Amino acid sequence: MAAEVNLIKKSDLARVREVEFTNMFGYSIKKLMEALGVTRKIAKQAGTVLKSYKATGTLESGEVPEGDTIPLSKYKTEPVTYKEITLHKWRKATSAEAIIDRGYDQAVDMTTDEMLRDVQKGIRKDFFDFLATGTGTATGASFQATLAQAWGQLQVLFEDDEIQAVYFLNPLDVADYLASANITLQTAFGMTYVENFLGLGTVIFNSSVPKGKIYATAADNIVLYYIPVNGADLNEAFSFTSDETGYIGIHEEADYTNMTASDTVVSGIELFAERIDGIVVGSIGAGGA
Repeated sequence: MAAEVNLIKKSDLARVREVEFTNMFGYSIKKLMEALGVTRKIAKQAGTVLKSYKATGTLESGEVPEGDTIPLSKYKTEPVTYKEITLHKWRKATSAEAIIDRGYDQAVDMTTDEMLRDVQKGIRKDFFDFLATGTGTATGASFQATLAQAWGQLQVLFEDDEIQAVYFLNPLDVADYLASANITLQTAFGMTYVENFLGLGTVIFNSSVPKGKIYATAADNIVLYYIPVNGADLNEAFSFTSDETGYIGIHEEADYTNMTASDTVVSGIELFAERIDGIVVGSIGAGGA
């Protein structure tokens, strides 16, 4: 007897699991972009290199005697090539025996969720490693003093712009303060953040920031550069489930040659700052009592 029309089959459920996986990641990173205030998201196109142009020059004196020729102010633009982006690939396989022993939810779904958390952790670490290379400095006796000094440095660095400041701290540096403060903590992409912290801007807490350090920059200085896994010609050769962001893709299939359930995950994301001199690295506990 033929199967009923619209019968939900195992293959349909695999697709549902893939969609749930990508939606979880997409929602999480979108919340992070909102918390950071990032508005620039650049998708890599096949065969292209991301560049920007930096203008430099000298403004001549505007004090010109009557009748004299006004001197020319000379400016030039220099291309700045950003770090090339890498497509990261991960795979895991779950044996039939593990599924029988532990059940599908525990053997496959739970391990896939853990895989997602590890992918997020890697993206966070790369971003914080990049922030540590910032050339601006600030010091203070406490985290509040260091935050204020970092805020001041940002006002100087971006004095011609109206900026939204973003700070990154280790939670251990502010744990005592948070325990008694009447503030609202929110989460995004595995990180906790507070908007308008001490009136200075958004502060994001994560253990990837070294204890005793603060990273600060302007929200407009942060760029999300990514390989769209449902574009960049990848979709011409591979079939990955993704969401509308295209930040991450997953393909799940059964391999009958060794009786395993295989999951392949791909993602290419770089969070970076356009101006490295626009990143301030603060040191807590320095600069006096």
